[in-house]
Amino acid sequence: MRHLLRMAAHSGRTNMHARNLAIVWAPNLLRSRDIEATGFNGTAAFMEVRVQSIVVEFILTHVEQLF
Repeated sequence: MRHLLRMAAHSGRTNMHARNLAIVWAPNLLRSRDIEATGFNGTAAFMEVRVQSIVVEFILTHVEQLF
């Protein structure tokens, strides 16, 4: 998480701020067997990934308090 936070610190040049990093990394950091079982189909899978990205973004914006 601290590494991703360092990456977010360069968002002015890379456009990879916490939200974009969360969208990219959330499915890998918070894998869901439910999504894998359904084959990533449908609205439910999209909503699950959305929740994952929100959680990862929260963690990234509060790294110092959490770790």
